[in-house]
Amino acid sequence: MQTSDLLGTIGVSLLLIAFLLNLFKKIQVNNPVYSLVNALGAGLCGISAYLISFYPFVVLEGVWVVVSLYALFKSVSRGTN
Repeated sequence: MQTSDLLGTIGVSLLLIAFLLNLFKKIQVNNPVYSLVNALGAGLCGISAYLISFYPFVVLEGVWVVVSLYALFKSVSRGTN
């Protein structure tokens, strides 16, 4: 397995875990953990896409990271759990 495959697999897994936890009401979208897992997952997917030179996905995941980090800082500053 190549590095890009490994990073992409871990990243997508993190994104799906966050999605499923929210879907089954185990974690709320305003929870900092949700935003952190999304940021990490999207970051890994973005790096994976960069390694295989798939730049549209790099842009998508980059935006996802920025939005997730914004939500994370917003929830932490409000003290939301």
